[in-house]
Parts: sequence; C-alpha cells; structure tokens
Amino acid sequence: MKIMRVEKTLVSTNRIDGFGHRPLLVVQEKEGGSRSVAVDAVGCIPGDWVICVGSSAAREAAGSKEFPSDLTIVGIIDHWTGENA
Repeated sequence: MKIMRVEKTLVSTNRIDGFGHRPLLVVQEKEGGSRSVAVDAVGCIPGDWVICVGSSAAREAAGSKEFPSDLTIVGIIDHWTGENA
C-alpha cells in the first residue's frame, strides 16, 4: 500500500469496455514526484490524501481479478498533512 495525493481527474473518453465508468485520477506519492493513474474505488476529489494498492490487490479492489488496473484507491485519509510523505 502507498500513501498518495490526488492531483486531478483524468478524462479519457476512449477506453476499453472493462473500465466501465470508473473514474481515473492522477496521483503522486510526493510533490514533484512522478505521477501515476489510479482507479478511484471510493469517491476522491483533488487534494485528498489516499491509500492506494497495486498489482492483483488493485484489480480486486476495483471490482474483479480481470479488471485492467495496477493501481486502485481504496481509502481516503482523514488527517494527513503530507509532511512525512
């Protein structure tokens, strides 16, 4: 699991059917760090600090072992300043 911050929504109108209507979000582990795309399974907004899972856990958290995701948001952190990130 990783703690990451939601930067913004990623709009992708052309995608495979397996994604359905699940939101895609751009996330970063730390400010200025590399960006990743995560499937939002919990309803995040930009600025939220979140808990992300990867690999097979990401597919299951998104809804199915066959789901095409390698990073899924599974929780919103209630209190986190990011100073330890």
